[in-house]
Amino acid sequence: MHMRKLTSLVLLFLMTVSTPARPASPMPRKSPELTISEPSGKTTLLSSFKGKVVVLEFLFVKSTHCARVAQTLNKLNGELGPRGLQAVGIVFDAPDPSKTGGQLLPAMVENLKLTYPVGYANSRDVDSYLGRTGKEILAIPQVVVIDRAGFIRAATGPRTDPGLEDENSLRTLLDGLLKESPPAQGPAKTGGSKR
Repeated sequence: MHMRKLTSLVLLFLMTVSTPARPASPMPRKSPELTISEPSGKTTLLSSFKGKVVVLEFLFVKSTHCARVAQTLNKLNGELGPRGLQAVGIVFDAPDPSKTGGQLLPAMVENLKLTYPVGYANSRDVDSYLGRTGKEILAIPQVVVIDRAGFIRAATGPRTDPGLEDENSLRTLLDGLLKESPPAQGPAKTGGSKR
């Protein structure tokens, strides 16, 4: 009996420890602001894409899995861009993307023949944007889909979401969002500061 009680307590402890500390964020929710830097020094605010359906891929430059998703987004951006889709790649290789992944961006973009904006952000800003806390481990790449009004409608989260990486599933989601009416347009915000 004592052993059974001990086993039950150990199992309960393990389930508690392995459960994510925070519940999944509700959808839809307002997309926070994020500054995207380019190797040239130009910066772009994520909010400057308001009015478009945006697919963000937070990626590592040397990941073949991230490269495959980037190619999928490139294809979808080519097909659905005229209807209002905007794919955006954001490299956040540790420890400092401006000195690691950021330097490799031009070669990656050229090698994969990407036709959409790809920049970088530091890990702290990416963690803040994604709501990552402490030692929480995220699947890479992280894919976030934002509607025309600036609300996050889908996000990878702590575990991989095959539907956000599969071309057909993603196309279906994006097609539905592209059919929604765009919000009233205000002035676009842009970065533009040089570092």
